[in-house]
Amino acid sequence: MRYCNRGIRANTIILCSIALFYALPVSATNWVMLQGTEPAKAPAYRPFGFIGIEYQQTDDSQIAAGPYKGQPLMPNRIGPRLENASEFQFAHARLGLRGRLLTGKLNYWISPLAGDNGISHNGSPNVKLTDLSVTLNLIPHARIRIGQFKQPGSEEGLQPAVLRDYIRPTNLSRQLTNERFFDSDGTPKNDDNVFDGPLSGWRDTGIQVFDAFKTNAWEHTYALMVGTGTGPAIYNGSGSGRPERYLYWSSELIFGGKGPFRDGLKLTGWYQDGERELRVGAQQKTETFDRRRYGLGATFRRGPWRIAGEWVKADGMIFNGTDGGAVPGSTSNSGKEISGFNVLPDDEADGWYLDGGYRLFGDWELRARYDRLNRGTNEKGTERRFETFTLGITYRHNKQVRVLTDYEFRQVEAPGLSDSATPNRILSKVDDVFGVKIWVRF
Repeated sequence: MRYCNRGIRANTIILCSIALFYALPVSATNWVMLQGTEPAKAPAYRPFGFIGIEYQQTDDSQIAAGPYKGQPLMPNRIGPRLENASEFQFAHARLGLRGRLLTGKLNYWISPLAGDNGISHNGSPNVKLTDLSVTLNLIPHARIRIGQFKQPGSEEGLQPAVLRDYIRPTNLSRQLTNERFFDSDGTPKNDDNVFDGPLSGWRDTGIQVFDAFKTNAWEHTYALMVGTGTGPAIYNGSGSGRPERYLYWSSELIFGGKGPFRDGLKLTGWYQDGERELRVGAQQKTETFDRRRYGLGATFRRGPWRIAGEWVKADGMIFNGTDGGAVPGSTSNSGKEISGFNVLPDDEADGWYLDGGYRLFGDWELRARYDRLNRGTNEKGTERRFETFTLGITYRHNKQVRVLTDYEFRQVEAPGLSDSATPNRILSKVDDVFGVKIWVRF
């Protein structure tokens, strides 16, 4: 595995020196309840917000082979614009209002998002209403949430962006669970096949029944949801017509604390199933395909120590990168093709991650995470393996301000092909990523 082999800059050397240490990401937390309900003493109107400012860079290695040889390699460009190999961005800006009405019988959440990110940057306008929901607390042990909100699913997806302990989510979250919406599988060679609206942001529009209950020191949470499968439906349409189904369960042994920073051992399992319509093949005939995602996870935190991991399996509608590894919209050197995004509608993928950590001196955290994604595993020719080892440091100035510094050591390969095959020659040029991010909450 090649992790420190490309003339890594001084920042990398500093981070490599802490490779045996780990960090303290967000603790074992009941995200379903925290985001769907309000505390008993919550006011009727509770404004909140945050800003995320970041800088990321790669070495901007070029495509080494194929019809786009010598052009920019898409994984080495900073999203969501994919225009440069180094970017300073106002990545997130969110304002919101939530509260408790009718003596707690009704909770609500209203929150738009702006900034250079995959949700608000895609489509028009550049500010997207990501969360708009009400929760009815009328039936014992069966709260009802209606609207557009976070799906009950993967732990990484449920975590609010402002509380994540890494600048970039794992490969499995970016490619398998944070859904991209397309009209075509990308077969035509004269179409860039860009996203058909914003990324899901792990959200859907629908109705959810959920609640939590305690047995001794354990807290158990369930959620059943029926959605449209469209992500932010205001911008992505109404879906295929078949309801998206979600199942979720978590059990947590609580050691102490409360809210998003309590100690505990949390076990989770979830399942998502729906259909997507897609134009496929040379004739671009519209067909309907199953899309299924499910996973298992565990999080442990006690005192300064924490370890967490998650495994995810995906069946159908697998994101498959771009033609020749080029930036979408790029014209091939022959002038005969346009690079576009691709989808494998009947393929499979799986992935997992493991991270852990330790808090130092109260304000500092040392972090390390390994994640792996096996994509397009049905055939040797389509399979791609993504491995990323991330080292990071977090400084908490106070409860409102955090500074994150990350370095991602990335390796991507086509394991079913020879090292000299064009896909592997292209993938060998995927660079590491260095980033700094400042989160300010208010």
